[in-house]
Amino acid sequence: MTEPARSPRILSVSWGSMTVDGLPPGKDFMLFPGGGREWDWSTTGTRHDPGIQPADVEELLAHGATTVVLSRGMDLRLKVDPRTLKLLEARAVPMHVVETKEAVRLYNALADAAHPVGGLFHSTC
Repeated sequence: MTEPARSPRILSVSWGSMTVDGLPPGKDFMLFPGGGREWDWSTTGTRHDPGIQPADVEELLAHGATTVVLSRGMDLRLKVDPRTLKLLEARAVPMHVVETKEAVRLYNALADAAHPVGGLFHSTC
């Protein structure tokens, strides 16, 4: 029996910079069981307002995330589109919507416990 894919650990976060195990350094990340990538907001129309889009979260779920951590930025300026929250609620997916450093702490705790967690991380405002 194969072991399920683990979510990569975030090694460091500071204003405008993140380091994730196994990935090149970047600013914003989309992480999920088995990997991740830099999070390009323009692909789904994410902006600070209305915030994180349902399509961003759909990708996390497609990669096997059963819990989702959404970072609102260091200064909590990034919002979460209400449709995104409704999508997660409708699918009964546990979610955490918090400031970036707290999001990293929660995400890493779940990843360390081999929980299939996905997250969206914004390292600035």
